[in-house]
Amino acid sequence: MGKSCCGSNKADHSNNSCCSQTTGIEQNNDQDTLTVSNEVCCNAEEVNAESEYESSCCSGNSEIKEDKAEDDCFNKRTFVIEGMDCPSCAASIEKAVNKIDGLEMIKLNYNTAKLVAAGTEKALDAVPLEVNKLGFTASMEDRGGFISIYEIEGMDCGNCAKSIESHMRRLQGVRDVTVSFSTGKMKLSHTNKDNEMMKEVEKLGYKAVLVNGTANNISSNKQRSKEMSSIYFSGGLIAIAFFGSFYGLSNLLGVFLYAAAIAINGYKPIKAAFYSLKNRSLDMNVLMSAAAIGAALIGEWFEGATVVWLFALGNVLQNNSMEQTRKSIRGLMDLAPAEAWLKTSNGMSRVPAEQVSLNSLIIIKPGERIPLDGEIVKGSSSINQAPITGESIPVNKTLGDQVYAGTINEHGSLEVKVTKLVEDTTIAKIIHLVEEAQDQRAPAQAFIDKFASIYTPIVFVLAFGIMIIPPLLGLGGWSEWIYKGLALLIVACPCALVISTPVAIVSAIGNAAKQGVLIKGGTFLEKAGEIDAIAFDKTGTLTEGKPNVSEVHTFHGSEQKLIAIARTLEEYSTHPIAHTIVEYAKKQEIETIEASNFTNIAGKGVQAMINNETYYAGNPKLFKEMGVDLRLGADAIKRAIGHGKTIVLIGTRQMILGMIAVSDSIRPTTVNALQQLDNIGVKQIVMLTGDNEGTAKVISTETKVNRYFAELMPEDKVDTIKKLQEEGHSVAMVGDGINDAPALATSELGIAMGGAGTDTAMETADIVLMADNLEKLPYTIRLSRKALSIIKQNIAFSLLIKLAALILIFPGWLTLWMAVLSDTGAAVLVILNALRLLRVRSE
Repeated sequence: MGKSCCGSNKADHSNNSCCSQTTGIEQNNDQDTLTVSNEVCCNAEEVNAESEYESSCCSGNSEIKEDKAEDDCFNKRTFVIEGMDCPSCAASIEKAVNKIDGLEMIKLNYNTAKLVAAGTEKALDAVPLEVNKLGFTASMEDRGGFISIYEIEGMDCGNCAKSIESHMRRLQGVRDVTVSFSTGKMKLSHTNKDNEMMKEVEKLGYKAVLVNGTANNISSNKQRSKEMSSIYFSGGLIAIAFFGSFYGLSNLLGVFLYAAAIAINGYKPIKAAFYSLKNRSLDMNVLMSAAAIGAALIGEWFEGATVVWLFALGNVLQNNSMEQTRKSIRGLMDLAPAEAWLKTSNGMSRVPAEQVSLNSLIIIKPGERIPLDGEIVKGSSSINQAPITGESIPVNKTLGDQVYAGTINEHGSLEVKVTKLVEDTTIAKIIHLVEEAQDQRAPAQAFIDKFASIYTPIVFVLAFGIMIIPPLLGLGGWSEWIYKGLALLIVACPCALVISTPVAIVSAIGNAAKQGVLIKGGTFLEKAGEIDAIAFDKTGTLTEGKPNVSEVHTFHGSEQKLIAIARTLEEYSTHPIAHTIVEYAKKQEIETIEASNFTNIAGKGVQAMINNETYYAGNPKLFKEMGVDLRLGADAIKRAIGHGKTIVLIGTRQMILGMIAVSDSIRPTTVNALQQLDNIGVKQIVMLTGDNEGTAKVISTETKVNRYFAELMPEDKVDTIKKLQEEGHSVAMVGDGINDAPALATSELGIAMGGAGTDTAMETADIVLMADNLEKLPYTIRLSRKALSIIKQNIAFSLLIKLAALILIFPGWLTLWMAVLSDTGAAVLVILNALRLLRVRSE
């Protein structure tokens, strides 16, 4: 929001204005991210909701007074903090930032990962540096320059991403940087040349490739081939030195070969370790480099060479395994084509999709992917919507229907009016939600990260204690205890343990997205596996939500005349049932009759004059009040009501001519989906509806739900959810994401149906089924339970490996190479175990 400015160095409190340039706070509702760049400070009446600090202000470099009552000028920024895994991390950051001179106010919210700070420009510039020193990253809104995206090769854990961010952020010309370990990509806002940025990444021992289509794959393959070649070569050197020692190879030559192997495989981790230490980050590169160098210093050249060789091999295997999980997300990113056929007055031209504006016309040829969301204005075709909804059967589309970017036009040529820009398309929102979900820590991950943050420094200190204390006490030689300490250093790195949870969550969320299910974070993935009761809204969830004429009975005259009168009467009504009857008549090609004096009878029906006689269409109550004899159609009326149908009678004041029954049909997938839920052990399947008892009873019988609650208002649905919770159930609510918002919010897990094209559903629910297909729900529950099982397996395995390694150190049975194998090998195994989640499919 812009603010008025005064041009002086002090705020004029009398007119509540302030001096500065017009920038400010921007709230992005889609990304739920608040960013502030050089905020123009406000008076006490315009307080940022993110902070509780109220003060008048101005911009510039004016000093902040200690006395807040003087309302002197200040600048304010909001930083997004990445890497916080527990409230204690937030406390550490807040404590460190508080020490910066010139800061007047800071407020750190752990849940939103946002830090709001106010103070001098110099003090605010120091905030990211102070945060980076702690191993976290603080990013701000981009303030110009280029935005480049690079694929980073060689990252084997989250600490690698932090080290890259810390280094790149210190470079001149870099505005902002974000490195995602889960997707293996770096987003950089900068004013430098791309090749300069890639060289900086290479300094850390990683490879950066500018995202540019298939060239990335070629470069990646070359890099992997180069890495494997160096591993083969150095492995050969180690083998020659080791076996040569048995056949008279001189010790000096053996040492030279081992040293060469250490140099070849250790160059990258040692260089990365230097920058990690510089950024005060204790990662695997530091521990492994210390172990290798220490082994060489005490004369254990074979051990040192083997350590770095196994570490390099483990990294390659680990990276290749992680690449499989990242492909699940990159596959989504590649769905929408980068270019579109734009229709202009001069014909068609191929243009980048981001250059197409709203309401432009684009042409989709048969077999092509649709580049942007839009509405069909010409043509018809079958569209494969599997990339968005997970549905394998193509959907027929014609004039007026919506189509989505990333879906495939199977047959006819289409002319589409663009309704959403590239960044706003459904697939773009899916990608954003999936990436955002991967950055959210699940409860299990938060626990493991907290455990690791305590475990690592304790074992690190213990390792140095083992190196120094026993020799000083005369309990053994220095070489013996230094060797044990080095082994313990390697064991101190909890790579396998830390990666055990996030890799499983990333795999599960990526797989779900491909199946048309959006899970908005690890927390919700875990909750889905704990659900034992599911409440369903009836209309639009269990049923189609589109009433249809199911029965027509005539008591006097022909059926065609009955429908013609009904269409005539209902033509001017706005009631949904009236619309259903009119549409039914149109499909039967039955025209209206000339009529006059149309009148709505509130809550009962409609009337009109046809051929000088008044005709009525309404519920049985209307005709009973007029004293019309209903005995002739009593049986048909009673039977239809008993089957949960809505009755519309047509007649005059003397008689009823006939009856039209309208019903909302059950979705074809509903019964099978509910049966699958019962089979996988969901204890309570409950239906909530605002319909009458009769309708609810019929639907519940057909769908075989355990319980139903009828004639509910929205607030009654909330009370019902609470009742189920009081019974001890963990409850999920399934609805449309709009009308059922209160119930969705009350339940442990909110699940929205039919998110494709429905922004509200995607925003309000914890899990979104992109298609109107309940059969995706049992798959989601099974995937969640499978993910929880694999997470537990990974954690247990990682802890057991660490415990075994720790036990074997003290009797001297654990060699350095065994310690490396226990760490990198365990990391590879937990990744491979988590990759099994990519193979879970909906039945």
